[in-house]
Amino acid sequence: MAPITEVEGRRLALSNLDKVLYPATGFTKGEVLHYYATVADVLLPHLRDRPLSFLRYPDGPDGQVFFVKNVPPGTPAWVRTAEVPRSEGPARMVVVQDLPSLMWAANQVTEFHTPQWLIDAPGEADRLVFDLDPGPPATVVDCCRVALWLRERLAEDGVEAYAKTSGSKGLHLLAAVRGASSEDTSRYAKQLAMEAEQAMPRLVLHRMTRSLRPGKVFVDWSQNAARKTTAAPYTLRARPEPTVSAPVTWEEIEECRAPERLVFRAPDIAPRVQDHGDLLAPLLDPRHAAELP
Repeated sequence: MAPITEVEGRRLALSNLDKVLYPATGFTKGEVLHYYATVADVLLPHLRDRPLSFLRYPDGPDGQVFFVKNVPPGTPAWVRTAEVPRSEGPARMVVVQDLPSLMWAANQVTEFHTPQWLIDAPGEADRLVFDLDPGPPATVVDCCRVALWLRERLAEDGVEAYAKTSGSKGLHLLAAVRGASSEDTSRYAKQLAMEAEQAMPRLVLHRMTRSLRPGKVFVDWSQNAARKTTAAPYTLRARPEPTVSAPVTWEEIEECRAPERLVFRAPDIAPRVQDHGDLLAPLLDPRHAAELP
C-alpha cells in the first residue's frame, strides 16, 4: 500500500518511491518527487493558471511514453481543472496551482507542458516562444549562435528574450507579450524564423522538412499556435538522465563552446536557483510584456 503523505493539508498516496526511473544514474521516483518539491517555488508560477499537458513515463524513459491532456481518472477533487476549447470540442484539463497539486502530478511521473496562454483567456498569447532544435551534427552550441541573433532581432522590436535549455538537445527562447492572439505570435515568430534563415542560410532552417535538417538548427515557431504546448521551465525530461529544462543566462549562451556546458540535471537546479533566483521571473511580470509590431 502506498504511503500517505500530507502536503499543506492535502492527503496524498505517493507510490513506488524506490523505483528507478533513470537507470543511467539510478535516479528514483522518490528523488523525482524530492526534486519537484525543492523547485516548487520557482516552478509553480510558470504552471499556475495554465492548462497542463502531461508527457507521462511511469516506467522511465525506456518504457511507455505518452501524452495525457484530459483530466486523468482518479484525479482528486481538490485538484483544479478547467474546460478548454478545442477544434474537436471542449476538453477538461488539469491546472496545477499549488504544492499539493504539483506533488500529485509529479507522482504520475510526468513532464509538464504548457501553452502560451492563460486559462482565463484561451488563445490570447502572453508568451512568445522559439524552440531551437539542432539536427546532428549540429549541437546546442549552434543553437546558441542562433539564439544570440534572435535576441538582437527581437530587441529591435522592443521584445526582451530569455532562454532556457530544452532539457533535451536544444534551447528555448521566451518573451512576455501582450495584446496579441496566438495567430499573431505565430505569424511574427514565423517571420523572424525566416529572417534568421535568410541571415544564416548555412545554419538555420525555418521548415520542419526532415531531409534538410542535418547540420542545421530548426527554428520551430509553430509552438506559438494555441493548440501547441512547450516543456515548462524546470520540468524534468524523459531522457536517459534526469535532465531539466533549465533557465540559463545570456553569458552562459555567449560562452558556450561545448554541448555539455548547457546540460543540467536535477541535482544542479537548487544550487542554480540559490545563485541566480528564477532567471525567467521577468516573464511573470506584466511590466516586461511587449506589444508585437
